Amino acid sequence: MRYLTIFLLLLLCACSPLKKFDSTGLKWETSIKQLEDLNETENYSDQAILFIGSSSIRRWDSIKEDVNPYKPIKRGYGGAHYYDLIHFTKRLVSPHKVKAIAIFVANDITGGKEDINDLSPKEVLNLSKFVVKQIRKTHKKIPIFFIETTPTSSRWKVWDKISKANDLIKDFTLKKKNMFYIDTRTFYIKSNGMPNDEFFIADKLHLNNKGYKLWGKIIKESFDKNLILKN
Repeated sequence: MRYLTIFLLLLLCACSPLKKFDSTGLKWETSIKQLEDLNETENYSDQAILFIGSSSIRRWDSIKEDVNPYKPIKRGYGGAHYYDLIHFTKRLVSPHKVKAIAIFVANDITGGKEDINDLSPKEVLNLSKFVVKQIRKTHKKIPIFFIETTPTSSRWKVWDKISKANDLIKDFTLKKKNMFYIDTRTFYIKSNGMPNDEFFIADKLHLNNKGYKLWGKIIKESFDKNLILKN
């Protein structure tokens, strides 16, 4: 029995998402250190919302206005994937006593020639589960919101895979207590079924001011529905 237990533990470690992507966080160490340094200069109440994830979070300069009266803590870094976020979740989350955490990561499936490391929708799901597991080590009951990956013209050719990953994460959240999914896709698709470029800057990937304002409205509505705001 002892040997069987050891074998199962070794098998679990070998299958861990962290094992497969054990070196993928090295590229982002400087960015994470810069975010950690912000903890020394920024002050927030325990009613703030911690936003973690990729460049759409990092570039959201109007976030305080767009999600008001919620108080955001912005901890996004450009180019974030779930497969590198798993290395930094504890460092980004554990220092903060907050009301909720919002996650937006959108770079694991891009369809770009330069990115040969695109994941399958199931792999994205497994990594998102691993992020939740890490958060729950220090924030056992805090509400966690996954923000849906937005449909964009620049990545439309792989939208079927992106939307599948979205659906898998949504199904996962529906089965868990204190976890929520923020649907956004229908707001950014035109009546002809294509992405609405008027919400994006020239790269047709990142939101413009109009896109962020809409994003904030959608996210606030989910917060209003699922959180009780204290003064």
